[in-house]
Amino acid sequence: MNRELIVRSSSQAVDFALLKDGKLTELHKEESSNDFSVGDIFLAKIRKPVTGLNAAFVNVGYEKDAFLHYHDLGPQLSSMLKFIKQVSSGKLQDYSLKNFPFETDIDKNGVITDVIKANQSLLVQIVKEPISTKGPRISSELSIAGRYLVMVPFSDRVSVSQKIASKEEKDRLKRLVRSIKPKGFGVIIRTVAEGQKVAELDKDLENLLNKWTAMCKKLNRAQTPSKVFVELNRASSILRDVFNDSYTGIHVDDLTLYNEVKEYVAEIAPDKENIVKHYDSSVPIFEKFGIERQIKTSFGRTATMSKGAYLIIEHTEALHVVDVNSGNRSNKAKNQEDTALEVNLLAATEIARQLRLRDMGGIIVVDFIDMVKAQHRKRLFEHLRDEMSDDRAKHKILPPSKFGLIQITRQRVRPEMNIKTTEEDPNNAGKEVEAPIVLIDKIIVDLEKLLKGPAKDNSITLNIHPFIAAYITKGFPSMRTKWFLEYKRWIKIQPRDAYTYLEYRFKNKDGKTIY
Repeated sequence: MNRELIVRSSSQAVDFALLKDGKLTELHKEESSNDFSVGDIFLAKIRKPVTGLNAAFVNVGYEKDAFLHYHDLGPQLSSMLKFIKQVSSGKLQDYSLKNFPFETDIDKNGVITDVIKANQSLLVQIVKEPISTKGPRISSELSIAGRYLVMVPFSDRVSVSQKIASKEEKDRLKRLVRSIKPKGFGVIIRTVAEGQKVAELDKDLENLLNKWTAMCKKLNRAQTPSKVFVELNRASSILRDVFNDSYTGIHVDDLTLYNEVKEYVAEIAPDKENIVKHYDSSVPIFEKFGIERQIKTSFGRTATMSKGAYLIIEHTEALHVVDVNSGNRSNKAKNQEDTALEVNLLAATEIARQLRLRDMGGIIVVDFIDMVKAQHRKRLFEHLRDEMSDDRAKHKILPPSKFGLIQITRQRVRPEMNIKTTEEDPNNAGKEVEAPIVLIDKIIVDLEKLLKGPAKDNSITLNIHPFIAAYITKGFPSMRTKWFLEYKRWIKIQPRDAYTYLEYRFKNKDGKTIY
């Protein structure tokens, strides 16, 4: 399986596309104006504790106050407040915590007004970016993520990712980390640490300690609110979280960003440095790798699948609803139950991709095609779970209900990726139509139905707008030639001036419309 990261840079933003065997699976955007990214740490000021919510509103410099719940304070809050006060005043200049006297943990079921007060300074970390009308969600239980380890200040706990299955490997990693871990810092061992030697883990931990020290040095002169720690840029953070040996290419169209990415890959995986390429061509990078086309066909209310099946995706304030449709799918299945299973398995794969691609979060309800057999429902559930196993966002999938619905909860830490796929209708000012590039996919689906269906027509003429007719017939090999090579049938193209831009009809030799 080939994985590629395509990076497109502009003056306003940087776009990141993750491809798996050429198919778009994730799309991210880093805007230069985004000052509140997940992982950033701020020296903030408590605005107002609210007893009724057992939470506080905190000024982090955003137009709306951030929300900090009591359970997000972290057990070592008292130790952190003491540390901030001593560092800010200049009394403490040793940031290692090895000689720092820790305070007693706060009560996990306590009241927020007992532990923090208005106008108090506090280190907080962004855990959810501002979404819609809400300000950022924050936590004062800090963590600094590296390639193999996550360092947690004011803790001594060592834990291992649950995705590492081997108990022997978990014990080995815990033993190694405990031997190199500095006092006063907890460590979470990430999945990618599996099989790594102690030298690699120690190097990663030393890098995290350097970041902690650099952040602490800023506290002495920092005003509240201000950012004191910046998470890696999105390119490096994506590489840190998803990069593995299966990656075959990283293509970047900006020279400065290319050098940054190459330097980071050389640091985390020196043997893979040569897969980072600077893309320098007059053809835009997203066009070259077919990403623009996939964006047009993947976003929007309708998401098409192979051979006529499709998804309808609707959004409300509280949840997302996905409806699975078989369309006019023609196959060799013996009965309706087998057809339903085939379409549902296909849909489960596409739904897992759509959730990652759009970064949909919250509650997702999927209405699959009804299936009678319990073993088919079980197989669908297991298939969906397997397809979502690569999803980095925390999620939970419930088995099908008696109504055939599957419910999914998926963590949302950033605004959903929402891309407009409709365009202005050239035939009707003020109205919008589906992107013309999607039209070709629709024509191909309908053509397959006509050529492979039970009532095959020997002579087919496609009547279509002259612009689209030219697109299909020009060039070598033209799209019509490709159809001939695949279906062994020559399709006549008839330009029709009277047709609207996206209108088309299939007709037989008698001129009768057949589709």
